[in-house]
Amino acid sequence: MKQEKRGQEPPSPIYESLPPPWLPKSHRTADVGYPGFHPPRPGQDEDVLSDKHIKDGFLLPLPVPDEHQSAAVTFLQQDAKGGRMFDQNMLADLEHLMNDIFTRKADSAFTIQSSAFKIPSRVTMSDTKRQTWFDELANPDVPLSKLGKSVPHGAKGHDLLDLLHTNNVAIPRAVWFLRVFGANETAGLRNKPSYNPTQYSVDWAIVVTSYIKKQLADIALPSAPRPGMNIKQTFKGVLSDAESRDRWVSRFTYCLKLLRPFYDEGLVDRRTFLTWIVIQMAACNLAQAGFVAHLADEYLDGVLEKRPLAKPLLDACIAKLNEVRTTSAQGHLNKLEEILKSLIQRICVALPDTFVSPRTWLAHSLLLCSALAGPVDSGPSDCRRRDFQQLISDNLRDIQRRNDAMLFRNLPPRKLERLGSLVVDIQILNSICSSTDMSTISFFSSQIPDSSSSFVDKLDTLLTWAVTSLQYGSHRPYAAVTLLRAYHERNARRELSSATLHDYLFDWLDSKPVVREAGNLRAVAGLFGKLMKNGLFDYAAYVQRLVARGEEGLSLSEPDETASFHRNLLRWIPLHNTTSSLSNQRKVMVYGARARQTPEDVCEREMRREIRAILPLVFGGDTLPPSVSMTSLQTSCPTVLAAPCFEQVRTIKQWLLPNLHKFTSRSQSLDEISTLKTYSTAVELLSYTHSYGSLLELSLSVLSQTTHAELLTAVGEVFHRFATIWTAMNVTGTITSTLYSTYLLWRTQGGKTRSLLTLIIEMDNGRQLDATAKTQVDNDIAAFTHALAPKTEHPEAVPSVMPEILLLAEDSKPDAPSILANSLWYRYRTSGDWAWKVWDNTVASLRQVPIMSEDHELRHTYALRYGQFLLNVDHHLPGGIDNDVLQWFLGTGKSEVLGLTLETWDVLRVVLLFLCVHGALSTTTLLQGLVYPAWQLGADAGPLYQPQNMETFIQAASELFDALVLQEECSISPIVPQELLDAQRIRTWRQDAFREPHFTLLASNIPNLVLLEHNDVVSDGLRGTARDLRLRTCESRDIRQSCYRNLDAVRKGFEHPIQSGMVAETLYEPLVNALKMILSESNEDTDVNSFLSTGISSVLSPCTLAATAVQLQFGLRQLGRALACESTKQGASASLDKMTSLIFHHSMASEEAYFIAEMARGVDGPVAIKFINNGFRSIVDILNRAPTPSTPESLLARVGRAGEVLRVLSHVSEPLREEGTGLDLDVSTQERLAKIILESFQFANVMFSKTTDSSLRVITEAVIFLARLLQFDLGFPGIRTTHFRDTCEKMTPVLFDLVVIHACGPAQDAVAFALLLDTLYFLIDDLFLHSKTSSPDPFKYYPTKLQSPHLHSLPSSHRIRLLTLFPHLRPNAVVQDLAHAHRDSTGLLVYGAPVQNRPWEWIENLDKDDGVIRNNASLSLELFGAKATGDHLIGYVQDEERCVPTRLEGVFEDKITAESVFHRDWRETRLPAHSDVRAGERGIGEGEDELGTLPIFGLQKPGSRRVSPASSVRSRGSVSSVRRSPGSLSGNRSAVSTREGTGESGIGSGPATGRKRKASASVDDDDEVEIIEGPASTNLKKPKMKPKPKTK
Repeated sequence: MKQEKRGQEPPSPIYESLPPPWLPKSHRTADVGYPGFHPPRPGQDEDVLSDKHIKDGFLLPLPVPDEHQSAAVTFLQQDAKGGRMFDQNMLADLEHLMNDIFTRKADSAFTIQSSAFKIPSRVTMSDTKRQTWFDELANPDVPLSKLGKSVPHGAKGHDLLDLLHTNNVAIPRAVWFLRVFGANETAGLRNKPSYNPTQYSVDWAIVVTSYIKKQLADIALPSAPRPGMNIKQTFKGVLSDAESRDRWVSRFTYCLKLLRPFYDEGLVDRRTFLTWIVIQMAACNLAQAGFVAHLADEYLDGVLEKRPLAKPLLDACIAKLNEVRTTSAQGHLNKLEEILKSLIQRICVALPDTFVSPRTWLAHSLLLCSALAGPVDSGPSDCRRRDFQQLISDNLRDIQRRNDAMLFRNLPPRKLERLGSLVVDIQILNSICSSTDMSTISFFSSQIPDSSSSFVDKLDTLLTWAVTSLQYGSHRPYAAVTLLRAYHERNARRELSSATLHDYLFDWLDSKPVVREAGNLRAVAGLFGKLMKNGLFDYAAYVQRLVARGEEGLSLSEPDETASFHRNLLRWIPLHNTTSSLSNQRKVMVYGARARQTPEDVCEREMRREIRAILPLVFGGDTLPPSVSMTSLQTSCPTVLAAPCFEQVRTIKQWLLPNLHKFTSRSQSLDEISTLKTYSTAVELLSYTHSYGSLLELSLSVLSQTTHAELLTAVGEVFHRFATIWTAMNVTGTITSTLYSTYLLWRTQGGKTRSLLTLIIEMDNGRQLDATAKTQVDNDIAAFTHALAPKTEHPEAVPSVMPEILLLAEDSKPDAPSILANSLWYRYRTSGDWAWKVWDNTVASLRQVPIMSEDHELRHTYALRYGQFLLNVDHHLPGGIDNDVLQWFLGTGKSEVLGLTLETWDVLRVVLLFLCVHGALSTTTLLQGLVYPAWQLGADAGPLYQPQNMETFIQAASELFDALVLQEECSISPIVPQELLDAQRIRTWRQDAFREPHFTLLASNIPNLVLLEHNDVVSDGLRGTARDLRLRTCESRDIRQSCYRNLDAVRKGFEHPIQSGMVAETLYEPLVNALKMILSESNEDTDVNSFLSTGISSVLSPCTLAATAVQLQFGLRQLGRALACESTKQGASASLDKMTSLIFHHSMASEEAYFIAEMARGVDGPVAIKFINNGFRSIVDILNRAPTPSTPESLLARVGRAGEVLRVLSHVSEPLREEGTGLDLDVSTQERLAKIILESFQFANVMFSKTTDSSLRVITEAVIFLARLLQFDLGFPGIRTTHFRDTCEKMTPVLFDLVVIHACGPAQDAVAFALLLDTLYFLIDDLFLHSKTSSPDPFKYYPTKLQSPHLHSLPSSHRIRLLTLFPHLRPNAVVQDLAHAHRDSTGLLVYGAPVQNRPWEWIENLDKDDGVIRNNASLSLELFGAKATGDHLIGYVQDEERCVPTRLEGVFEDKITAESVFHRDWRETRLPAHSDVRAGERGIGEGEDELGTLPIFGLQKPGSRRVSPASSVRSRGSVSSVRRSPGSLSGNRSAVSTREGTGESGIGSGPATGRKRKASASVDDDDEVEIIEGPASTNLKKPKMKPKPKTK
């Protein structure tokens, strides 16, 4: 059934292959088929199945036997004889033939007539006709050719634009009408010599912008209500009503549509229009800002061409964005905020130099950072956004760096390598105290080689510190020797040999100025004596070196005028370990060979006589001299104390010390008092002569041999008193071991060992004793503590009142104090507070002593009895009574002492001094418990001050401080003989007050003395006492030594009363003066600069640099407070002028300048202003000191000196700039500074043209500094005077010339170019900021031309940046890179002036294209050298169905019929550059660069629109076609031969014949040749194409 049905079906029609509808015919009339279309046909050769076809495939026969042979071969084969081929007339005949053809063709060609263009005239019409005319203009069906004969005369300006909008004229037709209107307006001006074709564009731009501004003015905001006025306000905006809003939007939209062709074709002047946008953006309100921002966004590309336009636009955007974020309507302005941020971001990407404006950055950096920061999506689809944001981030970092650099912000911290190292070294050396471990001080680095200058510098610092008078402490030479010896021992075999070290020491001794100071001779001699003693300095080599170099003036027999400085050194340096030959050699050099008796012998005999008189027992005497005091001792030994170190050491080492050893060995046979007095006298004598080595030797000898307990205690006190010296000598280990051995001996003998245990712990400090010894000491202390204070669960209660203590006063038995102390200890030893209550009852008993007796001596007798009692109580306590007394003073004793009378204080003072002398009470306890509270009470005294009680307390406490801390020696009581030992003990225990942690308390209470001195409530007598105490405290060398050891404690102590705000401002200056006296040894006066009176060099000495820092900081702060007060302002100003003069006029190294700057940082505003003004004056004075004639080297020298001052000022002003503090700079100084900078720039500019290459770098360095100086000055906000602005305006072209000089040529310098260009930006922006004009010309201060003989070497990156400064905008695309040209007599093309855009003269051609050349357009064909060639253009094919793809357009149409095969072959076989290469050719916009819209050849998308090759009449306002006609691009022909679907390309050589046609070929058009003429877009998104406008 299926077969039957199938057989009934009709047969299918025969398939007929038809060409595609878009394929054109090969010929319009002849039926020759279609190009490239060969459908199969019956009987074709391919269908014949032969063996050859099956085996080899089907091959088309070749047109010629050999495709590589030429026509000449064929011709020769035909002409067997060859005679015609080699006939010489043949080529000539052919040439004549071709010439005749071209001549006839040219003669028959159409002659181009002269231009017949006429501007449509203006006629006066009636209202009806004019309205009819405008109606026809608005009707798109009425061709413009009908209306173009004449135009109506009438409305102008805004009225004309309103008329076009009212009639709703299409934009292209309106543009045509306005162009005709403008052409008539300018017709009468074209023949004038001063005619400017673009002037009417400027005028029309003003008309259009004023028209837009008028519309924007309709958008107003309601005025803010006035406070206090009850007036009802009504506001109705134009956008609030729907009807008015639609009307306004329609007119504004129409105006914007007109504006676009106006702008594109140059009908409005671009510079004028863009300037208006920028100004309007700044002047509009928030309601108008939305419209203006859209306008700025649309025309931003033009703004971004020039920084003069982009900078004010950026400022306006910042201002509006800030206004948006601060307004209450922020929620309704999100769109405006986004547009403003977009504008800022686009400016940052396209022209980042716009953001290089320090003032803008300083005011809006946070706002800019937030505006430029955008969300970064990590998704792969947002990679372009990430790249865009990364570009913004990179530019922002660069912008911030450049702005901060010009503002001198975030200055890199500078390490004071030399000066800082010296200060650190001095601080390390000053930190040496009794608790220092010398082995841990790493003063010399172990890796410094002997040849290193670093070691020499370190050695210089160490030796200078040891001998200079600017430092304090007798321990310094010993510390220097110890550190140097330790380093030498570590490196003796490697870097530092003895000979090398000796050379270093000799060089220092021979060359350093500190050695030649007369006041340092004893210190230098003592230091080198100790160096020789330790084998670090060779005296014999020293003498030999002096003799070897022929040193003159060494002998004392030579006159003083020729004396050598080394003569004094030879005379003074002691010889600790010498030989007879060395002594004779020295004697001969100093005194001569014939000298029998020298002054040294005389001096030594006198010294021995004086020593025998004060130490009779040592030299066999029987009786001691009467009571010896420190004063009498100094009076008795003038020769010993004043003798040179040589005599002192020789006498003590060779004569006194051996005799003292003998005396020590037989001291057991002498009574304890005599031995003790002799030892104390010897100790004081050795300390006066700084013979601490001999003192140590003597003390260790006494310690190991004596059997007297009191002498043992005295030796321990010597160790405690000079503990810092023993530490510096690094002998604490020896002392500790000797003390421990002595302790073990006395322990076995059952002697008193408490003082030894305390001293062992102090000297050991946990470093010397081994574990066994430490355990032994700890166990003994624990056993001793348990024996004196046993622990029990039920301690004995101590009564508050102990009558037996009161009865002790009249108990005259010698052992009564001891018995009472023993009984109380035995009774209450288990109680923890029995000593506190004993002290409390003792004070209560002392208050009764004045009542018991009126006899002064009897009262002191009672006091000494109580003192002995308390001393016995102290012996019964494990830790002594010291802490209990301190707690009493700080507790209930505060009120008790206020009630003590003057008589009671007289008795109590005896007790306190007695206990302090015998070590029961420490000096620090009395200071902390009595003295400091009394000073604080007097400093805080106010209206409730009770002079009767308080002044007694303060006076007694002050006298106690004087006795314990300041007096050389004090008496316990008049009834007690004044002993040298008592004075030594006072000096011993006062050392605790100068050591930490107690020194901090002392330093913090010295300001209280100042406040007490200036407290008007206190009596004059007490204030005088406080002043005297303060002056003597500040002058104490012990206190100064401690201050230099801990400057931070001093600074904090004086800062606290000032920073607390509890002190009146009038007291600031006395506080600063007191500090100055402590640190600088200057007399007290009212000038805070007196510490500079010794010279800035000594102030900046490394030895005093740290102290100078403290003084300078306090001095500047005090001046700031004084400047703020009218009464002290004048004096403070003069004082600050003096200080800055001393600082700035001293030639400082860079590190010294940086140090001064660091010290002046953070000062008050008035001081900083004064400091900066004086610094600027100094810079002006320095730069004005130009020699005649001036040279680049002299300029660089002055610049270097001024750089020191600028370095100081930059660091001083940095905190003030960060805080935004306003600085009132001196106007005259600013004007002088600007003038000298301008003159220096001008001098440098001239020198660049005259100087050789060797000096160019010198001038560049000077110019860089001047630019930095200008940046620093411009960074200060303030009033700019007219003279200052005029100078800066003159500076702008000079600075630009310097920018160009460093951009190219022999002086090219990338760093200088960038710095100078940023400075130019800064200067121009500052001029605009302080301009008096409300809307200045944005291009006013910018350069106008670029001139340099080296422009050919200007890098493109520099050129691009420089071109953004000039006022010339990019010319219109119509005339860009288009110039007039003509051919000279030789036929060469000569270029003339560039073609000027004439948008108001070039009117659209309205004639129909009928193939006749009439030359009646506004642009004459003569301008292009047009000639008729006789060729014909193919007319546009009207077949709507034929739609050839663009890629095949060049294959099927030749466009120009006269195109030869060779032309076509050349055109079709050209290859374009690779797309990656062409990517860099893209400029602004799609396919635009600096040359305008040029064709970019490449592959076009298959869907692109095909354009007719025929000529067309297009409206002037229409958009250019993407592709141009072949004729217009004949000079730039390129083609691509591609394999469709692949990225391969190759050189097209035409279709290859003889190839096989394989059915399996995957590509149909392998050899297809394409002509691609449109710009190929490289954007990822498809470019938006504007629709082809209709033409009339």
